[in-house]
This record gives sequence, C-alpha cells and structure tokens, in this order.
Amino acid sequence: MIISLRRGLRFIRFIIFFSALVYLFYNVLDLFNGWISPVDQYQIPSGNAVKVFQETDWTVHGEGRPSLAERLRLFYWYGE
Repeated sequence: MIISLRRGLRFIRFIIFFSALVYLFYNVLDLFNGWISPVDQYQIPSGNAVKVFQETDWTVHGEGRPSLAERLRLFYWYGE
C-alpha cells in the first residue's frame, strides 16, 4: 500500500480548514445568541419595578379543579 505524502498533507490541511470554519461559525452564532434569544420574563426585577402575579384559588368559587376546557381557555387567554 502506497501512502502519498502530498495527499496526506492535503487531507490534514482540509481538516484544519474545516475545523477553523466550524469554530468561526460557532462563535458567530454565539455572538448573535444574546440578540436572538428572548428576554427572560422571570428574572428578578431591578430598580423600582415590582414583579406582580396572581395565584388563582380554584376552591374559592366552589368549582374544585377547573375543567379541561376552562384550562385551555386560560392557556390561550394568557398566551403562555
């Protein structure tokens, strides 16, 4: 079996070039990650902001657990 030195060096050069491009592509995507990803809605408020939410107590209305239709309606109403 004959192994060509020129062919081996060309293969090594290809692997190095391919690895460099993958590394560059990864870093470019990582750069835009902060811009693309949505704002964290559940972070702790800063400054004078106050985080407000309402917990629903379903047993107050005498209903017990809400029906599937009611839960689905609330899901679409809140958009979460």
